[in-house]
Amino acid sequence: MLLKFLDYIRFERRYSERTCKIYRDALRAFFRYIYSDRMGDMKDDEFVFSLSEEEVLESLTYINVRSFIAESLEEGLSARSVNLQLSALSSFCSWLLSVGKLDSNPVKKVTRPKESRRLAEFYTQSSLDEYFKSYGIDGTQEASRNLSFHKYRNFVLLLLIYSTGMRRSEVVALRQENFDAQRALFRIKGKGDKLREIPVPDSICKEILLYLERIQEEFPSLQRGAFFVTDSGQNIYPEFVNKVVHEELNGQKGFSGKKSPHVLRHSLATHLLNNGADLNSIKEMLGHSSLAATQVYTHNSFETLKRAYITAHPRAKEGRRDNRKNDDLK
Repeated sequence: MLLKFLDYIRFERRYSERTCKIYRDALRAFFRYIYSDRMGDMKDDEFVFSLSEEEVLESLTYINVRSFIAESLEEGLSARSVNLQLSALSSFCSWLLSVGKLDSNPVKKVTRPKESRRLAEFYTQSSLDEYFKSYGIDGTQEASRNLSFHKYRNFVLLLLIYSTGMRRSEVVALRQENFDAQRALFRIKGKGDKLREIPVPDSICKEILLYLERIQEEFPSLQRGAFFVTDSGQNIYPEFVNKVVHEELNGQKGFSGKKSPHVLRHSLATHLLNNGADLNSIKEMLGHSSLAATQVYTHNSFETLKRAYITAHPRAKEGRRDNRKNDDLK
């Protein structure tokens, strides 16, 4: 029964591999908790996926789900992680309802723990400008030839993520034919196989065309295959993208925090919003399914505005001077 559900979300709902893993882990954790006294020496997967239909159904009660969530919170699991577990369990119960195995969804009755609002991390526009300028790339073949394939590929990979806001998984799956030079855009398939087109500025189009020439020279047998490859011409993978971003930004001025492709994506969205782009346009570019997912960047923009206000406003400055005087009197 559990395997049928996991096949359903993977092949019919076409959930991403990451989401499928989250759901699998959540279900495994729940049934391991419920039947912990019966596991013995059996491995988690071996035990959980050997449960009978009757055992699975009788364990899905409001009391069991609530106890499992309470245990997870007591063990230090974050509210966000617990809510992901609840989403997985709720989806499983909804599927059981649809196939006539349950009469109601017990997860709907469980109160979800409140998550603290987190601001999306991002790099400053000036830091990224300095990083890209440091390469001395100017859209000419001569400039690109001064770099090894390794360095040039790394440069283009970061430039592409920051210019398009692609997800890591989308960069990994990117093919050369996804780039339409005549229309100056990428046509990609994102979450849920949703197609979207991402426009690319002319200056970056020139660099992309130079990169595609270079990759054909380095690896002529690819024949318009993968867009990014390793130094030996193999397909890239998610961790490879992480390593490239970390390699490029580690030690660079202005990049003291987390160094990841996701932060580059956040940076683009924040900079677009700060420069006047509307939320709906950013939503379409990033491939968000709802506007709510995009609205997190408005909080970043508000924090930027708040800092500028405090720095520049004459009364704010006066307040700081008054505070210093009070400190001196203590």
